[in-house]
Amino acid sequence: MPNELLNTPPKPPRFSIVTCTWNSAATLADTLASVRTQSCQDLEHIFVDAGSSDATLGLIDAHPVARRVLHGVDGGISRAMNAGILAARGDYIAHLHSDDYYAAPDVLDRVARCIEETGAAWVVGQVRVLKDGRLAEPYPMRPFSYRAYASGHAAIAHPAVFVRRDLFAQVGLFDEGLRYAMDIDLWLRLAAHATPVQIARPLTVFREHAGSVSSANKLRARQEEFTVRRRYLRKAPLAFAIYCLRYLKRVRALRAAPT
Repeated sequence: MPNELLNTPPKPPRFSIVTCTWNSAATLADTLASVRTQSCQDLEHIFVDAGSSDATLGLIDAHPVARRVLHGVDGGISRAMNAGILAARGDYIAHLHSDDYYAAPDVLDRVARCIEETGAAWVVGQVRVLKDGRLAEPYPMRPFSYRAYASGHAAIAHPAVFVRRDLFAQVGLFDEGLRYAMDIDLWLRLAAHATPVQIARPLTVFREHAGSVSSANKLRARQEEFTVRRRYLRKAPLAFAIYCLRYLKRVRALRAAPT
């Protein structure tokens, strides 16, 4: 019996936190600290590194939580996120990017309580945006429905999403052919399978930086989002028509904006 116990695989953690890195030392310390100080430590932290040459790997080596590093994963962010999902052992998987961080030490505890109380297949919360050193208040969280999300009236913030691991086997992973709207594509597939439980509280802080807010990137992102949403128009045709009106208005504004 003692030998059997010793050979028993450890119990999977409640959470797998996936962080994709590439020369991320400038912001990674905040990400690591926000995981290290969580009151719930029933977790593993998986890092998917594309070949960092700065201090990133040293910071990860000093990270005092259960962790694993997948080295040399290139081919884009979708492929990196998928590698993290495939390596995860936790009951629920979250992606916390290397320039984002959890908003409070009780985030994982709050999500765990939500799961226990509701049996949620996936949980979504709010984010606060950090720009130029200032934290903005989160946008109001609208009640979620498939039609509301398909029309663009409800939003899902990627760094504040927790998905039960076995759900990926049912709906698939991130589409590695997408550069901007891979999360929207996945949320539409997930939402058709199970409605997320919402937590109307900021779970994560998202850093907005110059590379992510240029008009050119925003226009390409909107165009790819339109292509993605069109894939699912048969599930909610009226909602897609409403989204098209919003899309045309936003694209006109982006094209008129100074570059």
